[in-house]
Amino acid sequence: MAQLLDGKTLAQKIQEDLKAKIPDWVDKQGRPPGLAVLMVGDNPASAAYVRNKERACEKIGMASFGKHFPSDTTQETLSEAIAQLNQDERVDGILVQLPLPKHLDDVTLLHQIHPDKDADGLHPLNLGRLLRGEDGLRSCTPAGVMEILKAYDLSVAGKKAVVVGRSILVGKPLALMLLAEHATVTMAHSRTPDLASVTREADVLVAAVGKPNLITAEMVKPGAVVIDVGINSVLNEETGKKRLVGDVDFANVVNVAGAITPVPGGVGPMTVTMLLQNTFLSYCRKLGVN
Repeated sequence: MAQLLDGKTLAQKIQEDLKAKIPDWVDKQGRPPGLAVLMVGDNPASAAYVRNKERACEKIGMASFGKHFPSDTTQETLSEAIAQLNQDERVDGILVQLPLPKHLDDVTLLHQIHPDKDADGLHPLNLGRLLRGEDGLRSCTPAGVMEILKAYDLSVAGKKAVVVGRSILVGKPLALMLLAEHATVTMAHSRTPDLASVTREADVLVAAVGKPNLITAEMVKPGAVVIDVGINSVLNEETGKKRLVGDVDFANVVNVAGAITPVPGGVGPMTVTMLLQNTFLSYCRKLGVN
């Protein structure tokens, strides 16, 4: 049976650490760190994510400057809102909640966020800093994966790492983060022939595709570290209710892997926590402390 990599407990620990630090900073600087989340429309999943982020801010003593816009909001209105937040000294982190309604250009909006307030770590300048190995705000989900590996003393140095998925949100930045920690990295994707032969070579296998149970036990090297980034809602035919599953066939892979993240309770909780940590880091840097 594989070791469970408990992202939920780790996320709580990091949030408790932030909660303990923030009051001292408030006493010195007269204000807490501030995070602004912009949401457009009434997507139920997005609304739930935003509520979770706002509750997390409140829990650790971070100010929340959420803005909720109707579905027919124009590109210009959102651009103006971002420009105002870029100038607002109370705001250290800005996040545009995705997905946006189809008439909006999310890439342009993300580019308009000041790089030093880019709480999601997706601005081209921050991605460029990652590529160059320079300090900068890191993409939240990949950063959460690296924190899990670090917390469980799972060094990737000299190991073969395979990342299945090449998105700009997870796959590409995570490959760079693993490379920075001296892993030998292979990226696999939908056009990779004989995917199983590639994944079976991995000492560290990351699944970040969004396909339920894509990674089966036969695709995993015995003793490998398996990181499941996927969050998929599937219908339980017996109960008629939906449940969350990952990209990994957990029930079977857990008997082959050496360590594995569950879904839920693995990488997911770390994403919000890294968002808070990025905002706190931006706050500290603004005050001249790294």
